[in-house]
Amino acid sequence: MGVALLAVTASELPAQGATAGGTNLEATYAVIPRPSVLTPASGRFVITATTPVYTASEFRRVARRFVRDIGGAMGFDLPIADRRRGSGGITLRRVPGIPREGYRLDVTATGIVVQASDSAGAFYALETVKQLLPPAIYREAEVRGVAWSVPAVHIEDAPRFPWRGSHMDVGRHFQPKAFVKKYIDLLARHKLNRFHWHLTEDQGWRIDIRKYPRLTEVGSCRDNTLVGSHTDDPAKQVFDGRQHCGFYTQDDIREVVAYAAERMVTVVPEIEMPGHAQAAVYAYPFLASTTDSIPGLRRMWGVSPYIINPSDRSVSFMQDVLTEVMALFPSPWIHIGGDEAVKDQWKANPEIQARIRSLGLKDEHEMQSWFIRQMDTFLTKHGRRLIGWDEILEGGLAEGATVMSWRGMAGGIDAAKQGHDVVMAPGSHTYFDHYQSQNQASEPLAIGGFTNVEKVYGFEPVPEALTPAQAKHILGAQSQLWTEYIPTPRQLEYMAYPRLTALSEVVWSARSRRDYGNFMQRLPVHLQRLDALDVNYRRLDGAAIVP
Repeated sequence: MGVALLAVTASELPAQGATAGGTNLEATYAVIPRPSVLTPASGRFVITATTPVYTASEFRRVARRFVRDIGGAMGFDLPIADRRRGSGGITLRRVPGIPREGYRLDVTATGIVVQASDSAGAFYALETVKQLLPPAIYREAEVRGVAWSVPAVHIEDAPRFPWRGSHMDVGRHFQPKAFVKKYIDLLARHKLNRFHWHLTEDQGWRIDIRKYPRLTEVGSCRDNTLVGSHTDDPAKQVFDGRQHCGFYTQDDIREVVAYAAERMVTVVPEIEMPGHAQAAVYAYPFLASTTDSIPGLRRMWGVSPYIINPSDRSVSFMQDVLTEVMALFPSPWIHIGGDEAVKDQWKANPEIQARIRSLGLKDEHEMQSWFIRQMDTFLTKHGRRLIGWDEILEGGLAEGATVMSWRGMAGGIDAAKQGHDVVMAPGSHTYFDHYQSQNQASEPLAIGGFTNVEKVYGFEPVPEALTPAQAKHILGAQSQLWTEYIPTPRQLEYMAYPRLTALSEVVWSARSRRDYGNFMQRLPVHLQRLDALDVNYRRLDGAAIVP
């Protein structure tokens, strides 16, 4: 059966609410993030229990993942073969020259053909195929009475940015391994490829380090947690009276990293230094910058004054930690934090002041820069790249460092102009711990601010202040989920989605392809997919409020 192409390309699709041939095209395809080219066609391809999957040998693991993914809802597993026998079916072809992570997808009434040059491209093409199927395909148990058909279409697609990510803080509130895996799965379904795992904090150390067991024996369990909004007034502070504990074993981490890799997600670990380290300092007091006793793990939010002493012993300790981290995480990037290091204890410590002078440094900012440079040199020696929050610019940026710009865009602009790679993560548009409504009383308690779906969608990661050559240093962007006020997985989902759905289009789709009205036309269908995946997203009318 032939397929008649309609005389329309993605850039010519009807405006919101318009139809073509009686069919709302955006609702029919509803692909998120929006592809570079989408040419609708007539007809549909029906997947049955006898539909074969033919795959290039390089894409066999991707094909198996796809078959497992859709088999639960369909109630059958598709047969996989290396070589094509006959016509029809689903075919995965390796075609050199297609952009990295990109793909071409053709659906006709007789079959589906995927072309890609790498496994990631084939994987993302099949994620698009899943979106073209009925939303029930995301169910884990068999769904009966559904015709598993895919509308005919031609799609050409590739990502705008190589870094498309999301951050999760598990230091303030620990999140179970099973949920971390679910969250990574959701990233992959949105063609996001970086999971920034914030593993250490003042309030909890969450990664098992064999050489220093007290980091988890002592540093993973706080005896109390602040309830309600942050306040420095002791008379107004209320605590829950419960221990909050948890950490990931090294086997847990290997499992998560492998799970992510199968879904084309790189896990970027963050080990905070020299600030946000009260848990580590409490576990190993020789790391302290003060002779005062350390009052356990931090029980409230805000910034702790207990930071790591920049001594040779501390440098060796943190490099030992990074050695074990590198053995667990194959990521090219290792995040060392570097933010909000209050240096009052450094200023008050005569030994640290003498060290600043002996190293020929000007002040505490240069002392921190020296400390960060030791980590940069160490990571570079082991074939890794250091990445840190934009405070690492203060006192001079380490030679090989990548900057994650969170205090607006200025730090990223400065770093890019210096020739450093940048990940944009400004609080104004990518901090998903902010309120989603200006009516804060209608929302769960949050840290403050206001960032709704429209604001996220309007974010542009490449500043106009950069030249084309400088703009090439913008690797992409990511969302941030700090969990001071996000104690449970369900609430984390509520804060992430659908805002992260909007950001996925910001970092994947070409700037010229982004249109908020068009996105909002596709979003209702996509929310049905999130329903099938049991995601506790915030309803567009704000009706679903987390307790």
